[in-house]
Amino acid sequence: MARAQPIVLLPAWRRRTLLIALLACLTVLLGRAVYLQGMRTDFLQQKGDARYSRTLVLSAHRGMIIDRNGEALAISTPVESVWASPPDVTINTDKLKNLAQLLRIKPSELSKKLENSDREFVYLKRRMPPEEAARVMQLGIPGVFLQREYRRFYPAGDVAAHLIGFTGVDDKGQEGMELAYQDWLSGKAGSRRVIKDRQGHIIEDQEAVKVPQDGRDLSLSIDRNIQYLAYRELSRAVEQHKAKAGGIIVLDSRTGEVLALANQPAYNPNNPVNIAGRSRNRAIVDIFEPGSTLKPFTAAAVLEAGTYRADTMIDTGNGTLTIGRRTIHDAHPAGVIDVAHVIQKSSNVGAAKMALSLQPHTLWNMFNEVGFGESAHANFPGEAAGRLRPWQHWQPIEQATMSYGHGISLSLLQLARAYTIFANDGEIKPISLLKLKEPPIGQHVISSQTAQTVRGMLELVVQPGGTAPKAQVMGYRVAGKTGTAHKLVDGQYASNRYVASFIGMAPASNPRLIIAVMIDEPSDGQYYGGSVAGPVFSAVMGEALRKLAVPQDAPTNNIVIPPEDAQEVKEVV
Repeated sequence: MARAQPIVLLPAWRRRTLLIALLACLTVLLGRAVYLQGMRTDFLQQKGDARYSRTLVLSAHRGMIIDRNGEALAISTPVESVWASPPDVTINTDKLKNLAQLLRIKPSELSKKLENSDREFVYLKRRMPPEEAARVMQLGIPGVFLQREYRRFYPAGDVAAHLIGFTGVDDKGQEGMELAYQDWLSGKAGSRRVIKDRQGHIIEDQEAVKVPQDGRDLSLSIDRNIQYLAYRELSRAVEQHKAKAGGIIVLDSRTGEVLALANQPAYNPNNPVNIAGRSRNRAIVDIFEPGSTLKPFTAAAVLEAGTYRADTMIDTGNGTLTIGRRTIHDAHPAGVIDVAHVIQKSSNVGAAKMALSLQPHTLWNMFNEVGFGESAHANFPGEAAGRLRPWQHWQPIEQATMSYGHGISLSLLQLARAYTIFANDGEIKPISLLKLKEPPIGQHVISSQTAQTVRGMLELVVQPGGTAPKAQVMGYRVAGKTGTAHKLVDGQYASNRYVASFIGMAPASNPRLIIAVMIDEPSDGQYYGGSVAGPVFSAVMGEALRKLAVPQDAPTNNIVIPPEDAQEVKEVV
C-alpha cells in the first residue's frame, strides 16, 4: 500500500500576502466598477451609443427659384446618398465587387473607404438616383445605409446660368442667386436619433424627431421668355462677330426690375465642370470704359447748369481739340453743330468742350448721382463698384475724356440703371433682381425738362445721320446711344481692340424697357457699337415689347434705312 504524501502548508506570511493581493485586486475592480457605473455613466453611455445609436439627418427641401410668372428656374429633386459605418460593415469579395460596380467606383477605392474602422460615417456615393440606390440596398450588406438628399436641376440650362448660379454637392449655393439667397432657399435640416442593430435595422427612436424646415421659394424679376430671347440674340452676335465675350440687360424702366440678363460665354449649371472663366456674371461683376454712351450725361449736366441749350452751337472744327500735350479726335470732322447733333454724331470734341465749361465737381456730381463709382446694390455676389476718381484730382484732359467715357469704369448694370433718368423724366430707379409687388420710389437727379430734351437727342442717334440706324424697331420710336471704346491693355489704349455697346429705350414717347448691350472685342471686321450691338438691341427690344403687349407709338413702316451710298457715321473713342 502506497504511503500518503504529507500535506505541505505554505508559510503563514505567504498565505497572508496572497490573500492581501487578491483582496487588493478585488477592491480595485470593485472601485473601477463603482467609478464607471456610478460616476462616469456618460462614458459608458457614449461607448454604447457609438455602437448602436445613430443620428439620421433629415434634409430640408431647398426652395424653388422661379421667374416673375412662376416658371421654374431651379428645382430640387430627391436623390439618395450611400454611406457606411466601417466598423459595422461585413462584406465578402464578391459583394465588394458588386457594390463597387453599382457605385461606379473601383473596388480598391471602395476598400480604402471601408478599411478605416475608426470612422463611424463615410460617404460611398453622393446623390444617386433612387432606383440605383435601391439596387445597392438589395445587396443586403450590413453597415451600408441610405440618406435622402436633394439635387438641384435647372430647366433653363445655360440660358440663365449666370444669374441663377448653381449649388455644390452639399446643396449649398456656389454662385449667383443660389449663393446670395442661400439662407432663404436652404431652410434648416432636421434629425432623427435611433438605435440600429448590426444589420442596419431601426429598433427604436431615442428621442422625438426634429422636423426639417423647408426652404422658401425665390421669385426673380426676370421673365423667362425675354431671357431666352436676350440670350439667343446675344449668342448670335458674339458668334457672328467672333467676339471674346458679351453681355445684355433688359430693364423695366418704370420699376428697375431686371427682366433679362445674359452673358457669353456661358456654361451649363446642371453640370458645372471646367467652367473657369465662363461662370463670371460679366454684366454685373466686370467693369469697362463705356465710351460714348456717357455723352448724354455730359449733355444733361450742361443743360442743368445752364451753360448750354439743346440748340447751342459748338464749333468742333476739323475734329481735333488739343489740351496740353494731348489731342482729342473725332472719327470725322463735323464742323459747327448744336448740342443735339453732338450726341447724334457722337462728337468727342463737342462733348469735351461741353464738359470743360463746367466746374469739375458739377460733372462729378452728375456721374455720382446716377450711381457711378458705387455698386448698383442689386444684392448680387461680387457686384462691381466701378471707378470714378475724386474731382479734386482731375486734370483738364481727364475732365474732357470722361465726358465721352474714357478714364471712368463701370458695369453694364450700372450703365443700364443710370439711363433710367432719361426714361423716367429725371428720376433714377433702384435695381431689383427680385420681383417687386409695387414700383419703388426713385430719386430725382435732373429736371423732367432736361430728361425729355436729352431723350429727344437720343432719338436722333437711330435716325439716318446718326451712329445707330440699325437699332431702329418697327412700330416703335427708339432713343439710344452707341459706344465704341478702345480697350485698356497694360495701361495703354490698344489700337485694334474695342468694346462695342449700345443702350437705348422704347417706346421713346413713354419708355417701358431699357436694353443695354455690350460686345467685347469683336474681331470679324465690324466693331462700331451701332453695327455690332445695335442690331442685338433692335431684335430683342422689338420682340420683347410685343411679348409685353406694349402699344406702338409709331407706324409699322417707321424704319428709315439710310441710302446705300450714304457714308457710315463712325464713332471711335
